[in-house]
Order: sequence, then C-alpha cells, then structure tokens
Amino acid sequence: MFIDIRQLTHRYPVRKGQIRPPALDRLDLQIAKGSFFVLTGPNGGGKSTLFKILCGLLQPSAGQILIDGHDSVRESAAVRRLMGVVFQKPALDPYLTVMENLQIHADMYGMRQGTFRKRLDQTLGWTGLEQRLDQVVKTLSGGLARQVELVKVLLHTPPLIMMDEPTTGLDPGSRHAFMQALQDIQKRENLTILLTSHIFSEAEVADRMAILQNGQLLAADSPAQLKAGLGGNVIVIQTRDPDALEKELKEKPGLIVHRRDEELRIKGAEVRTLVAELLATPRGIHHLSIKEPTLEDVFIHLTGRSLEQVEAETLHSGSQKS
Repeated sequence: MFIDIRQLTHRYPVRKGQIRPPALDRLDLQIAKGSFFVLTGPNGGGKSTLFKILCGLLQPSAGQILIDGHDSVRESAAVRRLMGVVFQKPALDPYLTVMENLQIHADMYGMRQGTFRKRLDQTLGWTGLEQRLDQVVKTLSGGLARQVELVKVLLHTPPLIMMDEPTTGLDPGSRHAFMQALQDIQKRENLTILLTSHIFSEAEVADRMAILQNGQLLAADSPAQLKAGLGGNVIVIQTRDPDALEKELKEKPGLIVHRRDEELRIKGAEVRTLVAELLATPRGIHHLSIKEPTLEDVFIHLTGRSLEQVEAETLHSGSQKS
C-alpha cells in the first residue's frame, strides 16, 4: 500500500479535569498507489486532523503512518518530498500574477527554467489559464484560483497529491468541473490523490472512499460497492402530513425511514409492493419517486441520521463543553 495508516490515535490537549474523546481513535486505513481516494464524513469527524498528521503539521498521539514505506514521523523529510499539498485556504499571493505565483513555486523546488516551462505547458492544457498568466490572482474567480493551486502543486511532479476541502467556496458548476479535471489528471499521470470533503457527491468519482465519524472509520470501499450494500432503491415521498406517514411506516417491520423536513426516504421494502400500498389509499402524498441510493443514503444507513443532523449534534456538543 502507498499509504498505510495503523492504529492512528490523536488527542488534543484539554484543561485539567476535562474529558474529550480522541479526534482519531485507533484508525486503520490503506490507500493504494495510483488511486483516487476521497475521505469524507461530517465536519468534526476527524478528516482535518488526519490530513494535518499526513502532511506533518501534527504529531499523532499514537500509531504509525507509512507513506511509500517511509515512516511519516521518523522520515518526515523523505515523506514531504513525495507530496504536493493543497490546503483549504488558498496558498497564493493575491497581489501577484498567476505566472509570478507559479514561478516562485518552481524556484522553491529548484526547477530549471526550461523544465519549468515544459512542465507548465503540460499542466495548463486542461485549465482556462493560458490567457490569464499575467492576470493578478485576486481578480480571478474562485474556480480559476483553484486551478492555479492545482497547476502549482503539479509542477514539481509529486507522486502524491493531498487536498483538503479543495472545492470550498466554489459554485456547483465550478465544483463539478474541478473534480472532473482532477480525475482526468489523476488517470493521465497515474497519481495517488487523497482528497477530503464533507460533500458526499464529490466522492462519486473516487476509486475508493472512506467515511469518518467521531474519529472512527465507519466504512471504506468503492462508492459503487457502498451503495450496492444498501440492497436496492430508495423511495422518496413528500406529503402534506409527514408526521402521520412517518409513524405509520415506522410501525412496519423491516423498513428504514428517514425524515428531512417534509420528505421521507424509505429503505428495506420490496419497492413495487410498498408503492402500490401507499398509492392505494389517500395519504396526502404529492410527490413519490424511486431513486438509486446515494452516498448520503449510505451514511444515513450507517448512522441512522443525516449529515446535517450529525453536524448539528457535534456543534451543540462542542458548545456545551466550551
């Protein structure tokens, strides 16, 4: 395995007398070389802590990480040479041009000018930046600024690219285009990419993904396998009386019912039989559809709660402790 995480634990310091669960709790996770891996889950689940440890910004409390056979603590210099990192907050000088930012990065890695120009030509092709190299970064859109970040991190040809919530602040169209470009680059250059995101749909392009919650691994597999594990389609219902219908359905054995506002999502039934039953008697239903399960449905199946509910509980718990 290119990245081998073994029994990784991290505890943040607390005041005397306080009790705080570990941010990471004996985590085991393996990531294959040349794969596109997305680490997802709710905010506060441990993604950022793991990312910082992998980058060498935090020392773990216990456990070990091997990257291409190198211990991330004892051989940190060798590990850093393997990776290019894109952080959640932009690492560009907003008052310099695109080219000036890229040139500074190349100089920091000791790239000769001819090598820099050749590599720049190779990495610009997928972007909309060819005509913007002389443009000041602060005048770029969020999507174009992210493209500069990715071009910059690819210049010195690292075999491992790590990205922490790289689509933060992008509109849906820019986010989709960025993820598609990232997938194309990963396959063309046979890179290992580790990306964190709390948006489950972004993991659809991954070879494998992992879901973290409360510092623990809930699941790790390909997106297709995780969805297939739910065993069938999801019935989505909107009704004028969600309370009554939710109560009725929860009394039926074998059904998993999740509610979000006026929408009910139902799993575990033979779809046609249940739909026929629901439509046979008026129940105030004004919308009913049958959908393939999403990765958020996987999360709901694993936790019994939606992402929003878990994040709200985490936020409330944190405010209670502070």
